[in-house]
Parts: sequence; C-alpha cells; structure tokens
Amino acid sequence: MRKGGGGRRGARGDPRGLYREGPAADGERDVLGRGPLSLLRLCGERLRVFVVDRKAFITKADSNIWLTFFLAVFAGVLHWCHITTLFENDRHFSHLSTLEREMAFRTEMGLYYSYFKTIIEAPSFWSGVCAIMNDKLTEYPLVINTLQRFNLYPEVVLASWYRTYTTVMDFLGVPTKTCWTVNRGKGLSPVESCEGLGDPASFYVAVIFLLNGFMMSLFFIYGTYLSGSRLGGLVTVLCFFFNHGECTRVMWTPPLRESFSYPFLVMQMLLLTYILRIPSINTGSLIALCVSNIFFMLPWQFAQFVLLTQVSPYSPLNSLFVSLLVCFILMFGNSMLLTSYYAASLVVISVSCLRRIICCAETAGLYCYICIDVKCATAHIGNILKSKFIGYKDFDTLMYTCAAEFDFMEKETPVRYTKTLLLPVVLVVFGVIIKRLVFHALQLLAYSVLAILIMRLKLFLTPHLCIMASLVCSKQLFGWLFYKVQPKTLVFAILALMTIEGSANLRTQWNIMGEFSNLPQEELLEWIQVNTRQDAVFAGAMPTMASVKLSTLRPIVNHPHYEDAGLRARTKVVYSMYSRKPASQVKRDLIKLGVNYYILEESLCVSRKKPGCSMPEIWDVEDPANRGKIPLCTLMSKDSRPYFITVFENSNYRVLKIPKE
Repeated sequence: MRKGGGGRRGARGDPRGLYREGPAADGERDVLGRGPLSLLRLCGERLRVFVVDRKAFITKADSNIWLTFFLAVFAGVLHWCHITTLFENDRHFSHLSTLEREMAFRTEMGLYYSYFKTIIEAPSFWSGVCAIMNDKLTEYPLVINTLQRFNLYPEVVLASWYRTYTTVMDFLGVPTKTCWTVNRGKGLSPVESCEGLGDPASFYVAVIFLLNGFMMSLFFIYGTYLSGSRLGGLVTVLCFFFNHGECTRVMWTPPLRESFSYPFLVMQMLLLTYILRIPSINTGSLIALCVSNIFFMLPWQFAQFVLLTQVSPYSPLNSLFVSLLVCFILMFGNSMLLTSYYAASLVVISVSCLRRIICCAETAGLYCYICIDVKCATAHIGNILKSKFIGYKDFDTLMYTCAAEFDFMEKETPVRYTKTLLLPVVLVVFGVIIKRLVFHALQLLAYSVLAILIMRLKLFLTPHLCIMASLVCSKQLFGWLFYKVQPKTLVFAILALMTIEGSANLRTQWNIMGEFSNLPQEELLEWIQVNTRQDAVFAGAMPTMASVKLSTLRPIVNHPHYEDAGLRARTKVVYSMYSRKPASQVKRDLIKLGVNYYILEESLCVSRKKPGCSMPEIWDVEDPANRGKIPLCTLMSKDSRPYFITVFENSNYRVLKIPKE
C-alpha cells in the first residue's frame, strides 16, 4: 500500500483531475472557459502591460544616454571656454593687427597658417589648392607639392569652410567682423584690428578650439565607458583640468599638428576599447576605427609613432593597413608613411600571423631590411633614439635634442603628477588592471617610455593617466572595496584631495596675462615689404623664415618643417653662417641656393640653452677642423664686408645682402 500526502485525489472520470489546485489553476480554468473575444481582450491587456514595462525600461535607458551626452557636451563647452580664455589672456589676440596675429604664429605654426592664407586669398578654392600643390615659395628654387610634403589637410578643410562661411554671410548681408583702430602708444603707429569669424586668424583658431572642446567630450565618454560609471567620466575630466598644463599646449600654440590630430586619437582609442570588449567584431566598428586612424594620421607626421605602440598580433591589422594606405594615397605618396617604423612593424606582424611559426631571426631580418631600406626618410628618428641611449651626436640630432621639447622628461613632471594625486591613483589602478586590462596597461607603459625619452610626447601620457584614473570608479575592479565603502564617498574624497593642488594649477593658468608684441620682427617684415622685390629670396633661422613667407610672401630656401632629408641638408648650408667656416665658403654655398638676402640673428650666435647647444658648439661637432676659430656670425655682427652688405639692422636682426660674384 503506497503512502502519500494528505492531498485529495479525484476519480479517474473527474475532469477536475486534469487541473492543478490553487489560484493558478483557477486562472487557467478562467482562460480555457472564456470565449474567443474574451481571450483576445485578455491577450491585449497583457500585451499592454508588457509594452508599458518595456517602455519604462527603454525610457530609463534613453534618459541615462541623454544624461551622459549632456554631461559630455557640458565638459566640452567648459574646455572650449577655458582654452579660449587662456589664449586671449596670454596674447590679447582680439586686439592685435593682422600682421601681429601672423607674427604670433611663430615657427612651424606660421608655416602651416601660410597655406591656409594662400587658399583663402586665391581667386577660387581650387586655384588655391593648386597653388599649394605647386608651391614655388617654400623651398626656392624647387617647386614642391606641400600636400605631399607637409600635413596640410586641416588647412585645406578650414579654408573651404572659411570661404563657404564668408560667401554665405556676404550673400545674406550679415557682417562677419568688426574692425576698429587700436592706439598702441609708446610712439607706435595705430593699427587696425578686426574681431569676428570673418577675420581669417580668428576663424582659424576658433575651429581649433572647438575641436579641442569636442575632445573633452570624448574624454568624458571614454572615462564613462571604460569605468562603467559616469563618475569615471567626471574623474577623467577633472584630472585633465587639474593637470591641464601637462596635458595639452593647444591654448598656447593652436596651429601645431597635434591640435588637429590628438582629438581623433582619443576617438580611436575609445573605438579600440569597444572592439576589444565585444565578443565578435562587426564591420561597422572596423570602418569607424579605420576612419579615426586616418583622421589621426593625416594632420600629424608623428602620429605613426603612437600607432606603433598599438601594433600587435591581436590588433585589427586589416583596418590599420587600410588606413595607412589611404593616408599614403591622400598625401600623394609621402615616403615617410610607408618607410616608417610603424609600416615596417605592420609588415612584420602580418608575416608572423600568416606563417604562424616564424623564425625570430627571419622576423628580425625582415624588420631590419625594411628599416635599412627606408633609412633616408627616417634616419633622423633613429639617430634621436641613439642619442638618448648612447650619446650619439651629429648636427641634425643636436638641432632636435637641444630643443626643450625633445629633451628627456623634466624631473619636476612626476612631482606635479604626485601633487595632484594623479600618479598615486593611477599606480593603484595599474596594480589592479595589469592582468585584467592588458591593452590599457601596456599602452600606459608605452606612453610612459615615449614621454620619458621625449618630453613633447607627454601630451600622450598625461591624458592617458587621466583616463586610467577613471577606473577607480569601476565596480568590476574595485567591487570588493565598494562592499565596505560607498563608491561615491570614496571617489568624491579622492577628488576633494585632488582639488587642493588642482585648483591652484588652474588659478596659475587664469592669472597669466600678457599682450603679444614683437617690434623688432615687425620692423623687419615691414622693411622687407617696402625695400625688396617680390621675387627676392631669403634665408635665415627657421622660425624667422616661416614669418617671412607668411607675412611678406617672399621666397625662402629653408623652413621649420625639419623632417625631410633634403630640407635638413639645405638648413645645414643656411646655418653655416653660425659656424666657424670662412665667409667666402659660406657665401659661395648660399649663392648656389639662390639666396639674395640673409637674415642674421645675433641671439642664435650667443644664446646657449644648455651646455653644448649654442650654434657654434653644434657646428664644432659637425666641423671639428675649424674648432677654435671665431664664429662667422660674430664677425658679421661687427663688419659684414667684403663678402656681404648690411642693408638693415635693428636690435634683433641684421639683413645681409649677398652680392653676385
């Protein structure tokens, strides 16, 4: 006899035995007992409840997205206001004359801006583009395609926008700028100053600052996505502001290539992080990554060295190859792209992936073959690295390493990171992520090495430290800690401590007040405009040559874009005026280049940024045979005859006319 519970058993013929007991069973009996109309009504009611529930979920998700988007836009606007204010405070840019604004774009900044000026002043946009593709002024007597040699697509795009903007505004009858006369005092002549987007220089810098405002929006989104919390985005943005002077120099030097390029690296790394997280890579993500790579590489010649740090067998190599090829085509076969260490590493990794098992010697041999084959284009980069490790010296290397931005990282930089707590927080994060987020850990190490070797490249390290700091908000990484401490409490406590030094850094920036003025150079440029022919050819220091080309439109033989091997050879000839060589030999070499006037700067002859870095000392390394003689520039400052004729002189500049033999 089977024992069971005390439940009631129905008879075999009892229909109720087919149903379960309880409310659910009653509900089922109700459904089965209803007619088709009632059943349809019930299904409609349940569908309505489902839709309401889904709608509530979607609305909540949408509200989160919109809140994140709003905060990102707010961060971008804040950064745009910040850098615009710093730039105006530093130079009083809105009250400068056109010539003063052009002089404010020193060195390579003036060179790049000159091509923007060429396009907007041409009869049509395409005639302007043709003019810079057949440039006769930059490396006289050569005719060069500057779109191939330099990274000028930002200027082409901005010039097209400027021409479109002014054309539309003129058609609508809307004024685009306001002009007035500025009395400069001190016996100086009044100048006309124009303000508004109709002024070319104002339009140019305004777009750059907007782009870098957009960059801050990307930083907020990146920090939010990486950490999984909007608090992470807040930490990233505040760390960037608290360490602003270490993160960027766009507010001081807007036209530099990094100002156009770096925002797209942030976008590229955000996309790469997304691709590494998703289980299967889709075509849309790869296309977006490819486009961001192109936008990063096109404006800046040094972008390849950053991308080199991302190359591995696990990288989306097809996307990297396509972006490199597109840039190569758009830059009309720029040899530096295909002959770079980045391109070489892509080839080596691809071969390794194809063969799976490849001898290390073969891989190294292939890499060395490629690098040796391309030595002419990138030899100076290798020499700079050699100078860092083994003290290698030559003329070109010293021209780089004597500049502060190519020196080793300052010892004060890690101290400044520590004072704002950025470095301690990131070290804690790094210890946690080193085995979990391998890509970001390795990327941080790579940026650290680059920044230590070349101070200029700390603009990659510092923002990446800010992004890594966002991970302090990650529940996935610090969930064990958040069980004991409220996440918001911990994060806001860290931010409060960061604010102590961070706010002091911001106040220091806000207190920078200045007004651009360079009267000696203004006198020089005005003298050139009035007293020389339009086809007179000039040579001199690279920064000054950029200003001469921009403001006077005179042909020059050398300029600040020092990456080309041919240009480096020309510059060495021009700078022989600061060597100890005989004047007759220097004059002969300058005549071969077709130079009519040489602009001598006594400051280059005597200035010494650090031991071994005055121009005569640099020449002692290159030309030891003449060591011990009086520098030629010193002799020319006293009396330029009989080989040269002094035709202009002021406190900073001396113009030497080169008589034909």
